[in-house]
Amino acid sequence: MTTVQIPQRMDFAAVAPKVFKAVLALDAAARQGLDLVLLELVQIRASQINRCAYCIDYHTGDARRGGESEGRVYQLDAWQESSLYTAKERAALALTEAVTRLPDGVPDAVYDEAARHFDEHELAQLIALVFTVNTWNRMNVTTRKTPGAQ
Repeated sequence: MTTVQIPQRMDFAAVAPKVFKAVLALDAAARQGLDLVLLELVQIRASQINRCAYCIDYHTGDARRGGESEGRVYQLDAWQESSLYTAKERAALALTEAVTRLPDGVPDAVYDEAARHFDEHELAQLIALVFTVNTWNRMNVTTRKTPGAQ
């Protein structure tokens, strides 16, 4: 199998270190109080939608190291048709998709279902996590940061 080299456009962390550090701080704040398994599922799903190879690789690795099963990682792209996710995870994944695909809007039913499973503080943290992973995805896709890149 021959792989294709996709050249990275920019080392964003080196070129804009203050912005990079600010996103790191936002990321750390958004993670607070969220279940680690749920956190990785949300980050993988947003990264799949945004086609961020670097983040998919990064977060699937973290999920596996955290004990996530291969089956749940593999089926995440089709979570709606899978029986492997809890009602709470499904609500978080639906909200993740709605916030990530923001031009389509966040339907009341999706928001309300998430609010049934998360208290207001947890819901705010979840929303922050989704917009943070979307920031990472946009940064990495734009600069073509790929798995294995520095």
